[in-house]
Amino acid sequence: MQGVAKDEFDWGLYPELEKFITGKVNKFLSKHKFASALSKKMLDRTSTRFVDWIDHIVLPYSEAKGDLLEKLGLQVVETEGDPDDAVVYRHPASYLFPVLLTGKNRTEVALKPEEMDHFLQVIGAGTGSEGDPYSRFRKAVLKKEGTYTLSAVERRGYNGFVVEPGDDIEEYLRVSSRFFHRQRYFEDDIEGMAHFEKLMRSQLSELESGRVADAFFRSERVYWQSRNRAGQVQKARQDTLGLGWGNHDHHTYRSSRENFTNMIRIFESMGYNCRERYYAGERAGWGAQILEHPGCEIVAFTDVDLNPDETEIDFAHKGFKETEQKLGTVGLWIGLHGESILQAGMHHLEARFDHDRLAADLPKYGIAVMPPFSRFDFLKQAFTVGERWAVDKSRLDRLLKQKYINKSQYAEFLRNGAIGSHMENLERDQGFKGFNKASVTKIILETDPRAQHLGGA
Repeated sequence: MQGVAKDEFDWGLYPELEKFITGKVNKFLSKHKFASALSKKMLDRTSTRFVDWIDHIVLPYSEAKGDLLEKLGLQVVETEGDPDDAVVYRHPASYLFPVLLTGKNRTEVALKPEEMDHFLQVIGAGTGSEGDPYSRFRKAVLKKEGTYTLSAVERRGYNGFVVEPGDDIEEYLRVSSRFFHRQRYFEDDIEGMAHFEKLMRSQLSELESGRVADAFFRSERVYWQSRNRAGQVQKARQDTLGLGWGNHDHHTYRSSRENFTNMIRIFESMGYNCRERYYAGERAGWGAQILEHPGCEIVAFTDVDLNPDETEIDFAHKGFKETEQKLGTVGLWIGLHGESILQAGMHHLEARFDHDRLAADLPKYGIAVMPPFSRFDFLKQAFTVGERWAVDKSRLDRLLKQKYINKSQYAEFLRNGAIGSHMENLERDQGFKGFNKASVTKIILETDPRAQHLGGA
């Protein structure tokens, strides 16, 4: 998938598929009192929708007669371990979860908390689980009501549906520990990237790539959250139900032009495929490469400064020529805080919510929310107001010497810091898997540290 042209991806809208899925979910909730009560708690306590916590749904063949699923765009897929009594259907161009058809008279909805044990502690009421802790796939049946079953699964780098004994748990724990306490601060970013790439290669020699990717992003979410109060507040809200960040949508990183191909190479070494790449107009000044892992299905959104004449090149792999240019929003953020993959951490984490409910609820906790930068029937997006981070004086000295900032900006950043990270309030509907280029460009410009402090450079 390397070098895929940006116009080869056309993420469509699938309202009929969504209507089918939500109809089955609503029917399930009407038949399952425990699940219905949990759905209400999710909205009231966490501003999230029940449907966004679903990993998959199991239906009897009678609920999808004939070729109904095929007409809705679903395709039979083989995963690494399919259940013996079910056929797995997925839509290749939608974010919506898999549908499993079975010959048995049963309907099951499986939720996807980030940590199974945390979820069972709060919700399970003594429920046990199948599968070893930290193994690829665990499952717990929460409650059966007639032919309707509510269950939960935990995935760690695996997209199948079969519980198997964990034979790599010690390796997984070692790799996870190394990611959590890895060195992130370096005098030189080039040196730091080389150090991290070497670390990543050594982990991939011990553990399958999907498992490595899962362990990596779990540590990345924790590091980002440690520097983002909005994330801390929302994670605490979701943890009142033991859910964690199981509703994450994608993880956004920023990179300098010099290190962008290095960062992409590290992601690809973990098994990531490049999806669409972005460039939104000549005035935008930025580009992005979207990546997705076929096994763990975690999405990464990677930003970089981009010139108008670089829109058609495969910048994720070919890189950039050296040019004399003013730093754009992304480049300045790197100059102030460092590489996302190193000391700065993610620029923001996007998770799925009931968009309007979260926008109304977060201010009750002292978290301000910026105006939406996307507001469509199929996609709603808004940032929390950014966290202001202190900026190291040596970084400001370098930026001033290179004339990327002026003396007034230097003094302002040194005194008050600069905007670092956000949390994104995202709601997807109609099966839409993509992003809105014009809207993303708008928010990129609005979050430029220079604009937020002193106006243009």
